[in-house]
Parts: sequence; C-alpha cells; structure tokens
Amino acid sequence: MKVIERKLIEAGISPIAGVDEAGRGACAGPLLVASVILKDPCDPALAPIRDSKELTESAREKLFDLIHEQALAISIIEISAQEVDSRGVHAANLDGMRRAVQGLDSAPRYVLTDGYEIAGLGIPALAVWKGDQVVVSISAASIIAKVTRDRAMRDLDARYPGYGFARHKGYITAAHSTALRTLGPCPDHRRSFSNVAEVINSSNLSTK
Repeated sequence: MKVIERKLIEAGISPIAGVDEAGRGACAGPLLVASVILKDPCDPALAPIRDSKELTESAREKLFDLIHEQALAISIIEISAQEVDSRGVHAANLDGMRRAVQGLDSAPRYVLTDGYEIAGLGIPALAVWKGDQVVVSISAASIIAKVTRDRAMRDLDARYPGYGFARHKGYITAAHSTALRTLGPCPDHRRSFSNVAEVINSSNLSTK
C-alpha cells in the first residue's frame, strides 16, 4: 500500500500530496476534489485507510477524523454542477485537482494522483493507475472527498426532497431515474449528462 511513498521518502522527496475526487460519475450534485499531505504515509496508524469505495459510510466517517489528525495539510475544492456543465466533467476535474494542490497550506515536493495526469502543476507528479487502491495518500484524499461530498448531498436532499439524494448521492440509480422523470431536474442536476438532458428534452417536446 505504501511502496511508492516509501520509495520517494527514502530518496529524500517529501512532503508528498495525494489527490483524488468524488462524484465524477454522478448526474447531480458537486464534484469534490481533495488533496492530502500526510505527516507520515508509512505510519502504522494509517493501516485501515483504503479506497473510499471499499469502506462503509461509518468507517469513512471515522477515518475522515483520523486523516485530519494525521495530515500536515488538506485542501478541498467543490466544483458546482453548473461548472461541470460549462467546462465538461474531465476538464473541471483536472482543474479541480490543480486547485486542490495549489490550495494546500504546505507546498508538496511531489504529487501522486489517481489515474489522471495534471498538467501545469509546476511540481513533479505521477499519475498512478488505481492509485486510490495502492497509495495511502491518494486513499486518504479519496476518503476526504467522498465524506465531504456525501455530507453535501445530504444537504441537497433536505433542500430538494423527493430525489433521494441522501441515499444514492446523485448517482444514476433506478430510484433516482424515476424521481428525475417524475419531478424533472433540480438546479443541482448536471444538464450536460445524457440522462438529465433526455428528461429535459422530453419535457420540452411534451409542452409543444
């Protein structure tokens, strides 16, 4: 889990920032990007940290607090559904990663990202395939991003009842699709996503 970070530290390269996102594939709600610098990525206390998708919600919440205790710096960027629509999810994600790294209180000497290269960082970086599963700093960033986004989606659930955002977190489930067709999109649905656009187009056609 910590091989890449250990090699970098042994080579005298630290601090190391991990970067990951949550909500890229959702059709509603914000895209969240987090960057985390851990005080010591090899600390045994961090052994429970895994890719956020492998953990239960309660486990993520506990590890969220642990990461804050063990972090030298954390930066979180929230990208609205409107920005995702205007820029495209991939471009918005990459820019969010740049902003997350630049927003760290401590400047990293190396950046590890989950799968995507970040151009224009001005810092040595490596995109790691399935990085959230093999790099603890990236796993930590994935948990920070996921927990922060889940909390935001619970807030959206209270603001826009009926869609079930607290349950499916804006991802395209059968229940979400049914609610979307019944209620139409809310202001935080991503109009650039095909399933949302289809509902909008169908509604426009039915009113003509």
